[in-house]
Amino acid sequence: MPETDDEMNLASGIAAFEAKHFARALQLLAPIADQGHPAAQYRLAIMYQNGLGTVRNEIAARKWMRTAAEQGLGLAQHGLGFMFMEGDCVERNGDEAVKWFTKAANQGLVGSQTTLAMIYEEGRVVPKDLQKARQWYTKAGFEDQV
Repeated sequence: MPETDDEMNLASGIAAFEAKHFARALQLLAPIADQGHPAAQYRLAIMYQNGLGTVRNEIAARKWMRTAAEQGLGLAQHGLGFMFMEGDCVERNGDEAVKWFTKAANQGLVGSQTTLAMIYEEGRVVPKDLQKARQWYTKAGFEDQV
């Protein structure tokens, strides 16, 4: 069965993104993101957030990252968590950061599990909770971190 044009453009857009041909990736992925594809939306968010192949656009970065995250894309949930943790493209909000990292962590993203463990261990973003830190370190596969 032949791939659709959208499937081919998505694959080509992701390949261009991975090859750091960001202007081409933006051209291929923007129409697919508009149609609701979270993998395209996530990559657009990264490009707008970092000014890759386009000028930095915090509004577009926030919009696309949130849209992909709300559709359940773990990488976008992780990315949105970092946006809230760092105050990048959004106002810093520890509770929102934990919410989005938790969604990604519950999908098995080890990076999100580890980030949550560190957040709870350090107590910078949300109140320190060593029990939660230990739980997340264990889920991430670390032993005796706290």
